Amino acid sequence: MTDITNICVYCGSGDGRDPVYLQAARSLGKSLAEAGIGLVYGGGSGGLMGALADSVMANGGTVTGIIPQFLVERERAAHNLSELIVTNDMHERKWAMFERADAFVALPGGIGTLEELIEVLTWAQLGRHDKPVVIADIDGFWRHLSLLLDHMNAKGFLHSLSLFRPLFVNTAEEILPSLLKV
Repeated sequence: MTDITNICVYCGSGDGRDPVYLQAARSLGKSLAEAGIGLVYGGGSGGLMGALADSVMANGGTVTGIIPQFLVERERAAHNLSELIVTNDMHERKWAMFERADAFVALPGGIGTLEELIEVLTWAQLGRHDKPVVIADIDGFWRHLSLLLDHMNAKGFLHSLSLFRPLFVNTAEEILPSLLKV
């Protein structure tokens, strides 16, 4: 495992219904900045994405936003970042995020967040990377995903589970310590 200098965080472009999600995004942002670890994220200015990026920047950290052209207006691309990269499409975006990250974190989010998370887990299962993945189960948000992974494993559909098993944590404050001890 190499040193972690940049972490890709997948999270919602909306706030969600529980303020604890925004609090977690802000807390993680502050922790990243204080640890000198750069944020790589989806480039939006709203929701958890915006709160996370704003928190990193407000605390003196560095942020790389990566957003496809068609989402620049829809997700209100953030322009107060260290770097904003506009890609041609989602595939290019996800690859650029993957290449720049040493680890991955999933905060609460929707289908896009889930899809990005599942893709990096799939790549790990296929042996395409060994970067750590942390799922922040804030207020039980990802509990059903954990149960589903256990169910898939028990039914014999996950091979090499130990190669890609994500680390589940319950709070934003547990994310960096769990990554830095990997």
